[in-house]
This record gives sequence, structure tokens and C-alpha cells, in this order.
Amino acid sequence: MSHCGPGLRCASSSSSSSSSTTTGSNSSSSKREKKITDRLSAVIDAVNDRKLPPELRGQRNKVRSETDIINVVEQRIWHSMEEGQFENLAGKGKPLNLNTNPHADPAEDTLYRILSKNGCAPEWVELNKEIRNKVSEWRVALKKAWTSKCNGNDEEKWIERCESLKKQLRDINDKVFRYNLIVPFGRQMFGLKWEKEVARLEE
Repeated sequence: MSHCGPGLRCASSSSSSSSSTTTGSNSSSSKREKKITDRLSAVIDAVNDRKLPPELRGQRNKVRSETDIINVVEQRIWHSMEEGQFENLAGKGKPLNLNTNPHADPAEDTLYRILSKNGCAPEWVELNKEIRNKVSEWRVALKKAWTSKCNGNDEEKWIERCESLKKQLRDINDKVFRYNLIVPFGRQMFGLKWEKEVARLEE
């Protein structure tokens, strides 16, 4: 019957000790990482919480859907309207200034306007101007046709005008599509919708 020598027993003991030290080190490292992760998560939650309206803050365990946020915004708007805060807005009753884009960088916007005035504007700047002019003319023509219909003129004439206006609308939307493909990000525009344009006249 063979017995392990003292040297082998020591090696086994040393190996076991080394293994337990490594395990303890890994466990300690994992705890530290978890603490750091928890702290980062808490900071992120706090930052996101501050971005929310006061009515929705501190509700970490509740579902804060887009609908909740929209409801709060709508309540604030109605409250402001009741207090008359929308009565004395700058530019009230005046046409919108469509020459500037509030979502674009002001320096970039100024640069493009200077280039445009000197005949060196990019293609999309000229196309933007063309689309806006076309939309303005189209809406005038639609309003004229609508007024004529409301005054009791021939229904067939209204249908005929509608067909012509719808064709023009498709042409405008084709230009909008092309414009959105070449324009810098953040300057895209929406196309026209026949139903929405007619609904505006019915209001």
C-alpha cells in the first residue's frame, strides 16, 4: 500500500490554498463590479427622472408610457390657455417665417441663405424654395375651387378641378420625395395629403 510523500501532500495543500485565494479574489472583483454597475444605473435613472415632468417623477415602479407624457403635456397646454398665456405670443396673427428652420444650426442656416442670394446655393436649397412656392400656389387654387363649390356651382366642375389638383399634388409630393433624399439630416419636409388639405378648408 503506497503512501504519498510529504512533498506531495504539501503540493496538494498549496494548490488548494491557491485555488481558494483565486476564488475569493474573483468573488470580491464581481462584488466591486456589481456595486459600480448599480451606482451607474442609479445615476442614469436619476438623470432620466429629471427629464420627466414633475408629475411623472419618482414613479420608477410604474409604467411611464408615451401616452402618460402626452397627457401631462396636454394638461399643461390647456392650463396655460385658460390663463391666457397664448394671447400675447410674438408674431400672433402674422404669417409664419418659412425662410428659417428652427431645427437647423443657425450658422449653417445663415451660410445657405448667403449662398442662395449669390446664386451658389446647393440644389436642395433651390428645390426647397420651388416646393414652397408650388405648395402656396396649389393651396390658393384649391381654396378657389372649394369656394366655387360652396357657392353652389356645378358639381362636375368641382370633380374635374379635383382631378387636376390631385395630379398637381402628386407632382409636388414627387419633388418632396426627391428633396428628402438630398437634403441634410434634420431638414426633411412632409408631403401633402389631399384629405388633410380639404379638411382644413372645411373647418
